[in-house]
Amino acid sequence: MLTEEHLLIRQSIRDFVKKEISPNIEKWAQQGHFESSMVRKFGDVGAFGPTIPQEYGGGGLDYISYGLIMQEIERGDSGMRSTASVQGSLVMFPIYAYGSEEQRRKYLPKLASGEWLGCFGLTEPDHGSNPGGMTTNIKDMGDHYLLNGAKLWISNSPECQVAVVWAKNEQGRIKGVIVERGMEGFSTPEIHNKWSLRASTTGELVFEDVKIPKENILPNIDGLKGPLSCLDSARFGIAWGAIGAAIDCYESALKYSLQREQFGKPIASYQLQQKKLAEMITEITKAQLMAWRLGVLKNEGKATSAQISMAKRNSVEMALHIAREARQIHGGMGITGEYPIMRHMMNLESVITYEGTHDIHLLITGADITGIQAFK
Repeated sequence: MLTEEHLLIRQSIRDFVKKEISPNIEKWAQQGHFESSMVRKFGDVGAFGPTIPQEYGGGGLDYISYGLIMQEIERGDSGMRSTASVQGSLVMFPIYAYGSEEQRRKYLPKLASGEWLGCFGLTEPDHGSNPGGMTTNIKDMGDHYLLNGAKLWISNSPECQVAVVWAKNEQGRIKGVIVERGMEGFSTPEIHNKWSLRASTTGELVFEDVKIPKENILPNIDGLKGPLSCLDSARFGIAWGAIGAAIDCYESALKYSLQREQFGKPIASYQLQQKKLAEMITEITKAQLMAWRLGVLKNEGKATSAQISMAKRNSVEMALHIAREARQIHGGMGITGEYPIMRHMMNLESVITYEGTHDIHLLITGADITGIQAFK
């Protein structure tokens, strides 16, 4: 069902991952190291904002292409995919969709090329699943705005040059604000000692009387719709990306089962191992079909938020289950850095929570089918 262009894009990103990420990722994860040189490389290969029009530095591609790019990067590592999907879906998308022409021209080419790294400020220390309760705020000071507050669990923040931040104005309306590195009162402390997403960089955004020029407000969006539409774009990428992590675990388990011998023959010859492997490839195939269909709907402008939530939740749950089954097939070797299983498993424990928790996505589907919101 993939076009020749889709297959070419998938192969080019797969080759890129095998060359730039796979040989190094275990070391980076073990060391808790974010390899900042990857930002430029992602830009060079077209992983940043692939659906953004070419006139702004993007790829001008369709959403299935974007999904395939995320799938292949996450085969390498979920943290690496986080870096790319935050840049494209949470930073470039709102600037393109809701920004002024001047903002598009100023920021998008630099973000697309990887010259600049961006981050997205929505989650707060006390407001995760309830973003509408945010306390980060802007006040109109006449010729500028004053931004105060804090955001937490922000991918890319310690290394970012620009942040798209969501804050309430004096009327209680949520507005998008572009904050640049170097603005006085703006800091990005890093979060250390993570057991998950260790090869990506995560931190806070802290705003202490930060002066924001009026031209840095996103003019074409008002209210919670803005950040939620960004999350839809990112969740779509995760629905594809998590499949990539599952594929990597499955392929490692299949290869290991054919090589590992017990009782005089490969463990792949035993029924219970074949059951695990057969169920893995079945669930991967089902998730790919769902993601592909969602991509078709996204291309047609028909994909709903509830459909995207269902796909995100399904893909991540599937991938986490496959990682655990693959770990069992690898036996004790599955916990070592010789194989990717434990790294994927730990990463997916974050992916199942961020961009909407596993339970909230379930309740979004529940609200969709009953008409009753159970999480309010």
